[in-house]
Amino acid sequence: KILIIGGAGYIGTVLTDHLLNAGHRVRSLDLFLYKNNHCVLPYLGREGYDSMYGDFCDASVLKNALEEITDVVLLAGLVGDPISKKYPEASHVINDVGIKNCIDQLNGIGLEHLVFVSTCSNYGLIEDDQLADEEFELKPLSLYAKSKVATEQYIMSLKGKVDYTPTVLRFATAFGLSTRMRFDLTVSEFTRELALGRELLVYDANTWRPYCHVRDFGRLIDMVFQAPTVKVAFEIFNAGGEVNNYTKQGIVDAILEQLPNAQVKYKERGVDPRNYRVDFSKVKKILAFEPKYSVPDGIKEVLKAFENHTFDHVDDQSNVFGNYELQYTVM
Repeated sequence: KILIIGGAGYIGTVLTDHLLNAGHRVRSLDLFLYKNNHCVLPYLGREGYDSMYGDFCDASVLKNALEEITDVVLLAGLVGDPISKKYPEASHVINDVGIKNCIDQLNGIGLEHLVFVSTCSNYGLIEDDQLADEEFELKPLSLYAKSKVATEQYIMSLKGKVDYTPTVLRFATAFGLSTRMRFDLTVSEFTRELALGRELLVYDANTWRPYCHVRDFGRLIDMVFQAPTVKVAFEIFNAGGEVNNYTKQGIVDAILEQLPNAQVKYKERGVDPRNYRVDFSKVKKILAFEPKYSVPDGIKEVLKAFENHTFDHVDDQSNVFGNYELQYTVM
């Protein structure tokens, strides 16, 4: 039985679907920070699924959520550079104190695995188009990435001190459809703007990022659970595939192939200087993981959803579709 902390989020809901389909039992613990309560509806009533409302930073809530659990996926947090910058105090409470306390609570309860979801943003700014493998120097530029790096280091310091197997996955930037859709991430944001007939302004078009479909993330986490302990214990993996290393220009070009009349403008020196291409050979070699979905696949999905009026209300409920404003007071 797998506890997904942050199970109602963009990746958590898709992961829920994958794990249930694979025959696992799943419990979601989520505080619905963005009033995204409806996102668990497709899973309520499904055999083996349990949704729990609550704050993982509350030790008593977490204790209840951990009952009968064999494995934990730690997705929750104040996720993303902009939201953590906007709410630095909440970021510290959740991403530093809360996550460390959560990890401390996992020892001695008979847990098998912990998968901690980190980020490729930890690489920050890389010159000369070098590929960053897991040993590459970390240069976190944001509060969010700095918290992720600190948590990674803390987890690695627990070797020989805990009775479960932790694995760190440095996620590429997610794309693809989800019941908790986010349009504040590059592929979906660009596609939404152009699908709505707006002119898209792109900053620093030649900067690199890695991307990965949410369904591929779900599959990879399940692969970690199935892998022999010796392959994943206290290991860090870049999560994604080289096929989805893209510049912003590359993403725009992929959208224009499907929307040839869309209007795009470019500017230099945006507020986000991050630039990193990532080496995914370790996850391919050790776990035989390769993405099934490409960036153009994700673009096609989102365009189809807009054509079918799935997101007609996206402008009316922007916060449901992105991590923009906290809808809950962090204590």
